[in-house]
Amino acid sequence: MSLAGGLATDRLDKRGAHNTPLDKSRSLHHLKPMQSENPIIADFVKLANSAAGTMAGMTREAREGAREKMREALGGVDFVSREEFETVKLMAQKAREQNEALEARIKQLEAKLSKK
Repeated sequence: MSLAGGLATDRLDKRGAHNTPLDKSRSLHHLKPMQSENPIIADFVKLANSAAGTMAGMTREAREGAREKMREALGGVDFVSREEFETVKLMAQKAREQNEALEARIKQLEAKLSKK
């Protein structure tokens, strides 16, 4: 929508929402900020903000406490690191390969002995 005299134009922005510039008669400058001058409401807002901060702190402390309890509970259990596990795995693989090579060598020697 376009009005003569350039008062307002109605366009769609990239999101498809209406983008209408305001003229001086529709300005929002007459509205006050949303702050209460009532001390009871101001105190209630401060109390609510304080309670939210306290709850966040309590949640953080509870999480840390639970982690510490799990560490204590699992402290007696022996866990290996991924690096240690991979090292032992490679050692076992090498031992299997050596065992297979020795078995093949024994079969060769037994075959030699049986020919004599």
